[in-house]
Amino acid sequence: MINRVIDFSLDNRFLILGLTLLLGAAGVHALRTNPVDAIPDISETQIIVFADWPGRSPQEVEDQVTYPMAVTLQGLSGVRAVRSSSAFGFSMINVIFEDGTDLYFARTRILERLSLVGTLLPKGVTPVLGPDATAVGQVFWYTVEGQGQDLGTLRALQDFYVRYQLNSVPGVAEVASIGGFVRQYQIDVDPNRLASYGLTIRDVVEAVQMSNNNVGGKVLEQGGIEYIVRGVGLIHDVADVERIVVTARGGTPVYVSNLGRVGLGPEFRRGALEKDGAEVVGGVVTMRYGESAPEIIERVRDKLAELSKGLPAGVKIVPFYDRSVLISRAVGTLKRALWEEIALVTLAHVVFLLHFRSILIVTLPLPLAILTSFILMKVFGITSNIMSLGGIAIAIGVLVDAGIVITENVFRHYEAEGDRKPLLEIVREASKQIGRPIFFSMVIILLAFLPVLAWAFQHLGP
Repeated sequence: MINRVIDFSLDNRFLILGLTLLLGAAGVHALRTNPVDAIPDISETQIIVFADWPGRSPQEVEDQVTYPMAVTLQGLSGVRAVRSSSAFGFSMINVIFEDGTDLYFARTRILERLSLVGTLLPKGVTPVLGPDATAVGQVFWYTVEGQGQDLGTLRALQDFYVRYQLNSVPGVAEVASIGGFVRQYQIDVDPNRLASYGLTIRDVVEAVQMSNNNVGGKVLEQGGIEYIVRGVGLIHDVADVERIVVTARGGTPVYVSNLGRVGLGPEFRRGALEKDGAEVVGGVVTMRYGESAPEIIERVRDKLAELSKGLPAGVKIVPFYDRSVLISRAVGTLKRALWEEIALVTLAHVVFLLHFRSILIVTLPLPLAILTSFILMKVFGITSNIMSLGGIAIAIGVLVDAGIVITENVFRHYEAEGDRKPLLEIVREASKQIGRPIFFSMVIILLAFLPVLAWAFQHLGP
């Protein structure tokens, strides 16, 4: 088998050269397009499901929300474990699938089961699926800052302008807001006034809910023109809330303003974001599973530069965590070490061989093998990171052994035969003589790396 491969390669030299150039071109393409990251993503295939039930204790959330969801999601195909946690007004389920399960297949199965889970939960509780990202998907953090702007205004800019724009960036899975205050209309009801009118809190809540609504009607034809009839009742400001009618006494309406004070205030929150000792409003950009972090960060930066032109005067977006810096330093160090190692190996060939064509034969497989490695990394979905590039750097020294041995054997045969045989036949005989030992020595080296390869395919592959 080895001899036939040698004969075919020597008899079809131009075909082999063409395939080599094609392989090199494919490797260059894979090198340029393969996703880059600082560290390998070894996280499990995990889907997060969460649900809000405001105002309820952790025990109530556990009994009526977390437990039904966890039990229902356990029976899915490929699920290895279901972990849950319950907090004040909040439930979170982590569904962990078997290694190798496609993330989007897992999300589809979860969504199918959530339609059944909804019937088991209390009224008003809707389970929500987390973003299609991994545990290391947070690639960019920023703050929204502005002189003379309160935290409520900055949070509104983040929630209703910046976040929506960044969500449209290709490759972004989610943009989460953190810090500041979420604005809401707040009614401070006076219990004494409620008692004087014979009303309850429930009456006020129902009146406000029913008044914040638009109602559609039919059409009215007049003069060949159709007029749409509708009732407009959406709340726009504090005055609209104050004018809501709760009830009537003796033909006189009782407004919300008669029962208490209405104003804008912050929604209840459980955390804050601090920068340099001051509270700020920020956002977290999470990239989609399988994307290249540097490309996503570059798109986000371009989008932020575009958004900054439309912000109010004095408001600016300031990045304060950018993973591309870590990626460029980590991968850049390894790439530099890789080229330095190639240069040192080439220098060693020059010193010991002192023959240009022999040096070329032994050195060319080094970059070609590296490019082939990038092709395989692209096929199996392994990113260019400190672990994969470090493995390539370790293997470079092994790659040259076979080339040096076979080159030296060809020289030995050439010195013995002289000009009595054609050079091609000398190369053929020398290659066949040690082809099998070299092949099996390479196989033994590959077997030594097999456990590492198996782990990489299991944890770093698609």
